[in-house]
Amino acid sequence: MGSKEGSSPVQNGGVALEGRVASQDENAKRGNWSNQIEFILTSIGYAVGLGNVWRFPYLCYRNGGGAFMFPYFIMLVFCGIPLFFLELSFGQFASLGCLGVWKVNPLFKGVGYGMMVVSSYIGIYYNVVICISFYYFFASLTQSLPWTFCGNPWNTEKCTSVYDPVAPLNGTANTSRVPEVEVGPATAILANASELVHGAVRASPSSEFWKYYVLRLSDSIGEFGEVRLPLLGCLALSWVVVFLCLIKGIKSSGKVVYFTATFPYVVLFILFIRGVTLDGAIQGISYYLTPQWDKILQAKVWGDAASQIFFSLGCAWGGLITMASYNKFHNNCYKDTVIITLANCGTSVYAGFVIFSILGFMAHHLGVEVSQVADQGPGLAFVAYPEALTLLPISPLWSVLFFFMLILLGLGTQFCLLETLVTAIVDEIGSDTIRRRKTFVTLGVAVVGFLLGIPLTTQAGIYWILLLDNYAASFSLVIISCFLCIGINWIYGFRKYFKDVAMMLGREPPVFFKVCWCFVSPAIIFFILIFSMVQYEPLRYEGKLFPRWAEALGILMATSSVICIPGYAIYHLWRLPDGTFLERLKQSVTPDVSWGPALREHRTGRYAEPGGVPGAGAEAGGFPGDVEGGTEGGPTGALIVVAAAEAKEAKESKESSAFQQPLNGPKPTAPDLHESCL
Repeated sequence: MGSKEGSSPVQNGGVALEGRVASQDENAKRGNWSNQIEFILTSIGYAVGLGNVWRFPYLCYRNGGGAFMFPYFIMLVFCGIPLFFLELSFGQFASLGCLGVWKVNPLFKGVGYGMMVVSSYIGIYYNVVICISFYYFFASLTQSLPWTFCGNPWNTEKCTSVYDPVAPLNGTANTSRVPEVEVGPATAILANASELVHGAVRASPSSEFWKYYVLRLSDSIGEFGEVRLPLLGCLALSWVVVFLCLIKGIKSSGKVVYFTATFPYVVLFILFIRGVTLDGAIQGISYYLTPQWDKILQAKVWGDAASQIFFSLGCAWGGLITMASYNKFHNNCYKDTVIITLANCGTSVYAGFVIFSILGFMAHHLGVEVSQVADQGPGLAFVAYPEALTLLPISPLWSVLFFFMLILLGLGTQFCLLETLVTAIVDEIGSDTIRRRKTFVTLGVAVVGFLLGIPLTTQAGIYWILLLDNYAASFSLVIISCFLCIGINWIYGFRKYFKDVAMMLGREPPVFFKVCWCFVSPAIIFFILIFSMVQYEPLRYEGKLFPRWAEALGILMATSSVICIPGYAIYHLWRLPDGTFLERLKQSVTPDVSWGPALREHRTGRYAEPGGVPGAGAEAGGFPGDVEGGTEGGPTGALIVVAAAEAKEAKESKESSAFQQPLNGPKPTAPDLHESCL
């Protein structure tokens, strides 16, 4: 038999497979991580993103300092780790992306499409944030940072630098300057001090550099203005970097993460050492960590803790399932879960020391409270922190390091977002041709992402970034996660899934996960949803409310990913052959005959091939890990496979819950919850 890609067949589960170049990959057709370190580093790079630096420290300070750590780690244990482990084990067991894994429950495939929509939205605006970081990185390659002083063409008469001489506050005769500084985009810092100096509002050089030079900000979200060509060039650079790092899929990105996932920690360490040696650093860290235990009784603190854990780990984006799908079948994903989640949370806590040591120094220099210079989001990354860096000796060096760190943190997340979309497309088509041309799929997705990101480089771009950030990946993630838990644990059946995980790990996970997957985590998810709705506030920027049509568009974006779930379910039921609604419903929630481990040697236990017939349980054409064409032996072998698959399906139908009985059986009843989750 001729070879398609090489001359030597390899052994896969004891069956000679031709047309395959010898590979060390367990799944030769789909590929695996070169080693487990690459998976762990990639997952850490995915989970540890910009939010760890620009959101968590502020949340911690605002919600009781050190006291916030208690609800934060409670939510990590009972929601973050269980959901993270659920997604990793789900993708690893089936060796499929966020679409293909729903062979376990075809009716819920819309959950996978919802994840793709979320990843698309995030990928579009996340790369624009990376491109702005590139812009600041290049702008820092000077002898003096351009946002240090006023007097530039973009500055207004309101601009006041921290180096400008002003009257000292309360008559204090020290070297601290108290200019009236307003720093955006969302928070005016030093506002209290501003009121005490001449009664006028002033603006910092970093604020005006951000608004009037980098963004050339328009008056509203509907006024696009011109495309900012420097930002457009940086956006193109961002997408080129992402594409080149993913040109060979995980084989190339797995090598890049050795640098992108580790060097940010080097930068954090350097900035930490520099920060704690500055005057006022202890004051800043004290504001960050001093516990206010009375705040633990506030529901908002617990809601913020749950939301931060949920969103920072990347649950329901599809990336965790995708990255785990390239693991070897018997990889200990439970251990990986613990390592990655603790690394993510530890990074958040550590970043707080870095941020608040510098902000403490800035507050000390200006003679104000740390609370007046604390900010989050773009306001911290592109205004407040750059302003603080201008106060340091050799400020361009620290600025280069800081923005290079932001670039690497963003790229680590962006790699997984793009790979999630590419893997889902390739797995869904499934042919050898599309797998061989995966690079072109990656290029196509990158080009589309670049084109969709162009409006975000206009003068109204920051408005659209905030709109996407606040709506595209908000309550929709919570709902998607809820359906993920329901589809696996309540409909497919927890007992079955626990046995599936035991096949990979060699033993069942702790009972703790059974309780969390079925009850505790869904309850916390529901709490987050209710909390998000109760705490909802209209979106503002620079103190101005977004127009109603923009809010409506944001809500539409949020629901567009959720609507995939009922939308696909209706489509799936409609396209099934004739039968009553209940009969089609039963068939829709029954696992596909090809559900299970991708490779033959792993299909043991209830996935074992009846009578030792090779290929039983395979989808027409073989297993996902086998060569195209699948079953050997021609038509006779195919008939044997079909017969074996039918026998296996009949056997499984007797053991399933009432929702999964044969179509000609008794009338279905509600699923047996004792079988599903108890």
